[in-house]
Amino acid sequence: MKEKEIIEKLEDIEEQLRFYQQLGADFLVLPDRPAGGERPAGGLIGLKNEPENQIVQSGEWEKLLQRIKGCRFCPLFQGRTQAVPGEGNYQAKLMFVGEAPGRDEDLQGRPFVGRAGQLLTKIIEAMGFKRQEVYIANVVKCRPPENRTPRPDEVKACSIYLLSQIDLINPKVIVALGKIAAEFFLQANKSMSEIRGHFGQFKDIPVMPTFHPSYLVRNEGNREIKRLVWEDMKKVMKLLESS
Repeated sequence: MKEKEIIEKLEDIEEQLRFYQQLGADFLVLPDRPAGGERPAGGLIGLKNEPENQIVQSGEWEKLLQRIKGCRFCPLFQGRTQAVPGEGNYQAKLMFVGEAPGRDEDLQGRPFVGRAGQLLTKIIEAMGFKRQEVYIANVVKCRPPENRTPRPDEVKACSIYLLSQIDLINPKVIVALGKIAAEFFLQANKSMSEIRGHFGQFKDIPVMPTFHPSYLVRNEGNREIKRLVWEDMKKVMKLLESS
C-alpha cells in the first residue's frame, strides 16, 4: 500500500473514531490478545460478528416489493418519483424503521440515503454491523409532500407492507427511529424523550425507540443527544448478544 493510501486510510479511521466518541461510545479499545492466541474475530467489544446470512427464497419478497412499487392505497402515490420499499438482509436479526422517505430517498428508491441516512449508516457500523447485514425500512413507503409528517390515514394504508416485511424477516430486535415509528409499534402518545431508551414489545419482538437520525443532524452540535442514542444502541447490542 502506498504512503498516500495509508495516510488516507488513517484519516478515515480517525474520522470514524471522532464520530464514535461524539456518540459517547466506550468500546474503542480491543481486548488483550490471549497468550499464544489470536485476537478475537470481529474487533468491536460486546457484539459478535455474525456470518453473512444466506438470502431466503425471493418469491414472496419479489411479490411484496412489486406491490409496494405499484401501490395506490393513499394519495401519496400521486407525488412520488418512486416508492421506497426498504433494503437489507431478508434474514436480519436487527431492523431499523423510520418515518417516511425524503427527497433523496424518493429519487433513488432507497431508504436513508441523505444526510440522516449517512449518519444511520455510521451508527450501524459503530454497532459492529455492515449496513447490508440489517434491514432498513420506513412506516410509509412514499414521500409526503415537502417532507411533512405522514397522516394517520397514510400510515394505516401503508401499514400492511411494513407488517408483511416484519413477518418475513422476523427480526430479534426493531429500532424505531423517531416519533412516528415509535407510535406505530408502541401505540404510546408520549414524547420521544419519555419513551426512548426503554424497550417495548410488538408481536413479541423487542422494540427500542430512539431519536431519528434527522434529529441528530438538526442538532449536530449537541453531543448529549448523540450520547443518548448510543446508550440506546448499547442496550440493543446487549440484547442481541444474549439472544
